[in-house]
Amino acid sequence: MTLATVLTPEIAKSAGVAYVHYLSFMLCFAALVVERRLIRPDPDRRTATVMVVTDVIYGMAALALLVSGIFRVLYFGQGSEFYTTNPLFWWKVGLYLSVGGLSLYPTITYVLWAIPLRKGELPKVSEALASRLAWILNIELVGFALIPLMATLMARGVGLPAA
Repeated sequence: MTLATVLTPEIAKSAGVAYVHYLSFMLCFAALVVERRLIRPDPDRRTATVMVVTDVIYGMAALALLVSGIFRVLYFGQGSEFYTTNPLFWWKVGLYLSVGGLSLYPTITYVLWAIPLRKGELPKVSEALASRLAWILNIELVGFALIPLMATLMARGVGLPAA
Protein backbone atom coordinates (compact mmCIF):
# COMPACT_ATOMS: atom_id res chain seq x y z
CA MET A 1 0.00 0.00 0.00
CA THR A 2 1.23 3.48 -0.81
CA LEU A 3 0.48 6.64 1.09
CA ALA A 4 -1.65 7.89 -1.81
CA THR A 5 -4.01 4.92 -1.59
CA VAL A 6 -4.31 5.06 2.18
CA LEU A 7 -4.66 8.83 2.57
CA THR A 8 -7.88 9.50 0.69
CA PRO A 9 -9.26 13.05 0.56
CA GLU A 10 -11.99 12.07 3.04
CA ILE A 11 -9.45 10.67 5.51
CA ALA A 12 -7.25 13.74 5.07
CA LYS A 13 -10.19 16.08 5.81
CA SER A 14 -11.26 14.05 8.82
CA ALA A 15 -7.70 13.90 10.16
CA GLY A 16 -7.26 17.64 9.52
CA VAL A 17 -10.37 18.55 11.46
CA ALA A 18 -9.34 16.22 14.31
CA TYR A 19 -5.86 17.77 14.31
CA VAL A 20 -7.28 21.31 14.51
CA HIS A 21 -9.52 20.10 17.35
CA TYR A 22 -6.63 18.63 19.36
CA LEU A 23 -4.26 21.50 18.63
CA SER A 24 -6.82 24.12 19.60
CA PHE A 25 -7.50 22.26 22.85
CA MET A 26 -3.77 22.27 23.63
CA LEU A 27 -3.52 25.98 22.81
CA CYS A 28 -6.47 26.75 25.10
CA PHE A 29 -4.93 24.81 27.95
CA ALA A 30 -1.49 26.33 27.39
CA ALA A 31 -2.95 29.85 27.32
CA LEU A 32 -4.75 29.24 30.61
CA VAL A 33 -1.51 27.93 32.17
CA VAL A 34 0.38 31.03 30.99
CA GLU A 35 -2.33 33.34 32.32
CA ARG A 36 -2.34 31.52 35.66
CA ARG A 37 1.46 31.67 35.97
CA LEU A 38 1.58 35.39 35.14
CA ILE A 39 -1.35 36.74 37.15
CA ARG A 40 -0.20 39.03 39.97
CA PRO A 41 -1.07 42.36 41.55
CA ASP A 42 0.15 45.41 39.62
CA PRO A 43 1.86 43.60 36.74
CA ASP A 44 4.60 45.33 34.77
CA ARG A 45 3.92 46.46 31.20
CA ARG A 46 5.40 43.35 29.59
CA THR A 47 3.41 40.96 31.81
CA ALA A 48 0.13 42.85 31.32
CA THR A 49 0.66 42.91 27.55
CA VAL A 50 1.47 39.19 27.46
CA MET A 51 -1.70 38.50 29.47
CA VAL A 52 -3.83 40.44 26.97
CA VAL A 53 -2.21 38.73 23.95
CA THR A 54 -2.45 35.30 25.61
CA ASP A 55 -6.15 35.80 26.23
CA VAL A 56 -6.67 36.70 22.56
CA ILE A 57 -4.89 33.45 21.62
CA TYR A 58 -7.09 31.59 24.12
CA GLY A 59 -10.23 33.09 22.58
CA MET A 60 -9.23 32.20 19.02
CA ALA A 61 -8.24 28.68 20.06
CA ALA A 62 -11.52 28.23 21.96
CA LEU A 63 -13.45 29.29 18.85
CA ALA A 64 -11.41 26.85 16.70
CA LEU A 65 -12.08 24.14 19.29
CA LEU A 66 -15.82 24.79 19.13
CA VAL A 67 -16.02 24.93 15.33
CA SER A 68 -13.83 21.85 14.83
CA GLY A 69 -15.87 20.01 17.48
CA ILE A 70 -19.10 20.82 15.67
CA PHE A 71 -17.56 19.64 12.37
CA ARG A 72 -16.43 16.41 14.03
CA VAL A 73 -19.91 15.72 15.41
CA LEU A 74 -21.73 16.56 12.19
CA TYR A 75 -19.36 15.40 9.44
CA PHE A 76 -16.11 13.75 10.49
CA GLY A 77 -16.68 11.81 13.70
CA GLN A 78 -18.61 8.68 14.51
CA GLY A 79 -21.94 10.16 13.47
CA SER A 80 -24.02 12.71 15.33
CA GLU A 81 -26.20 10.01 16.92
CA PHE A 82 -23.14 8.50 18.62
CA TYR A 83 -22.53 11.81 20.38
CA THR A 84 -25.99 13.20 20.96
CA THR A 85 -27.32 10.03 22.60
CA ASN A 86 -24.45 9.96 25.08
CA PRO A 87 -24.94 11.89 28.34
CA LEU A 88 -21.14 12.22 28.66
CA PHE A 89 -21.15 14.24 25.45
CA TRP A 90 -23.61 16.70 26.96
CA TRP A 91 -21.58 16.87 30.18
CA LYS A 92 -18.51 17.60 28.06
CA VAL A 93 -20.35 20.32 26.11
CA GLY A 94 -21.71 21.76 29.36
CA LEU A 95 -18.25 21.79 30.90
CA TYR A 96 -16.81 23.52 27.82
CA LEU A 97 -19.58 26.14 27.95
CA SER A 98 -19.11 26.59 31.71
CA VAL A 99 -15.38 27.15 31.30
CA GLY A 100 -16.15 29.54 28.45
CA GLY A 101 -18.61 31.42 30.63
CA LEU A 102 -16.10 31.63 33.45
CA SER A 103 -13.51 32.98 31.05
CA LEU A 104 -15.64 36.06 30.34
CA TYR A 105 -14.59 37.72 33.60
CA PRO A 106 -10.84 37.43 32.95
CA THR A 107 -11.32 38.38 29.28
CA ILE A 108 -13.26 41.54 30.14
CA THR A 109 -10.64 42.36 32.75
CA TYR A 110 -7.80 41.98 30.24
CA VAL A 111 -9.68 44.04 27.63
CA LEU A 112 -9.97 46.80 30.21
CA TRP A 113 -6.19 46.53 30.78
CA ALA A 114 -5.62 47.37 27.12
CA ILE A 115 -7.00 50.90 27.66
CA PRO A 116 -4.28 52.08 30.08
CA LEU A 117 -1.64 50.03 28.23
CA ARG A 118 -2.36 51.96 25.01
CA LYS A 119 -1.87 55.20 26.93
CA GLY A 120 1.49 53.98 28.21
CA GLU A 121 0.08 53.38 31.69
CA LEU A 122 -0.15 50.20 33.74
CA PRO A 123 -3.46 48.59 34.72
CA LYS A 124 -4.42 48.81 38.38
CA VAL A 125 -4.57 45.22 39.67
CA SER A 126 -5.27 44.83 43.37
CA GLU A 127 -4.33 41.79 45.42
CA ALA A 128 -8.03 40.90 45.59
CA LEU A 129 -8.47 41.10 41.80
CA ALA A 130 -5.33 39.03 41.16
CA SER A 131 -6.54 36.44 43.67
CA ARG A 132 -10.02 36.31 42.10
CA LEU A 133 -8.55 35.89 38.61
CA ALA A 134 -6.20 33.16 39.88
CA TRP A 135 -9.13 31.22 41.36
CA ILE A 136 -11.14 31.53 38.16
CA LEU A 137 -8.16 30.36 36.11
CA ASN A 138 -7.66 27.40 38.49
CA ILE A 139 -11.29 26.36 38.01
CA GLU A 140 -10.98 26.75 34.24
CA LEU A 141 -7.86 24.58 34.21
CA VAL A 142 -9.57 21.82 36.20
CA GLY A 143 -12.60 22.01 33.90
CA PHE A 144 -10.43 21.86 30.80
CA ALA A 145 -8.47 18.92 32.24
CA LEU A 146 -11.71 16.95 32.66
CA ILE A 147 -12.85 17.43 29.04
CA PRO A 148 -10.35 14.94 27.50
CA LEU A 149 -11.23 12.42 30.21
CA MET A 150 -14.85 12.59 29.13
CA ALA A 151 -13.80 12.35 25.47
CA THR A 152 -11.70 9.22 26.08
CA LEU A 153 -14.54 7.58 27.97
CA MET A 154 -17.00 8.50 25.20
CA ALA A 155 -14.67 7.06 22.54
CA ARG A 156 -14.84 3.76 24.42
CA GLY A 157 -18.64 3.77 24.42
CA VAL A 158 -19.09 4.72 28.08
CA GLY A 159 -22.47 6.40 28.51
CA LEU A 160 -24.05 4.96 25.38
CA PRO A 161 -27.43 3.30 25.79
CA ALA A 162 -27.25 -0.49 25.99
CA ALA A 163 -27.83 -2.14 22.62
